[in-house]
Amino acid sequence: MRFTEREIQEALCERHTAAIQEKLNRGRVAIAGLGGLGSNIAFSLARIGTGHLHLIDFDRVDLTNLNRQQYLMRHVGMFKTDALKEQLLEINPYLDIRTDCVRVSDENVASLFKEDTILCEAFDVPENKAMLVNGILENYRDLIIISASGMAGYGNSNTILSKKITSRFYLCGDGVSDSRKGPGLMAPRVALCAAHQANLAADLIINGTAGDRL
Repeated sequence: MRFTEREIQEALCERHTAAIQEKLNRGRVAIAGLGGLGSNIAFSLARIGTGHLHLIDFDRVDLTNLNRQQYLMRHVGMFKTDALKEQLLEINPYLDIRTDCVRVSDENVASLFKEDTILCEAFDVPENKAMLVNGILENYRDLIIISASGMAGYGNSNTILSKKITSRFYLCGDGVSDSRKGPGLMAPRVALCAAHQANLAADLIINGTAGDRL
């Protein structure tokens, strides 16, 4: 069954109110890294009708990804950008979804996010996280970045927090736990951190700032 754009908008407005949904429709969020964090962030933002999503990753879906990422067995071997876009359009076929199947680097960070207003950083490697955060803060005047640090393993959910670091830089996670043999990265705790990032992005789209509530 395929619903019309009007029907989907009416359903979203019934949940969020028309005024809030109008702001979400205009939202422009980039997600760099489409693994456990990024794929879950994208699902949450698509479900609330965030109008413009920019998906960035160079990797393909691997069987080991299925323990925490929003992919299915049929997606193994596909580029993550293609697999995730396919799923998001099944949730809402009227979203504007742009993809870049590239590795973010010092060479392209200054041009890759020019059409975005919020960026959710969802990389696995600390050095790549630092490169992206520094690149955004150095090359963009208004782009807000929501980064993540620490969501590995299992255990206490309440140590995962959202914090405002500067006017354009927010950080989600516990800031401590990292992936290691044994606990590793598991769906529940990774999804908790991703939900923090998506929730913060939604708050920023709707209210313009979340600083007073962090």
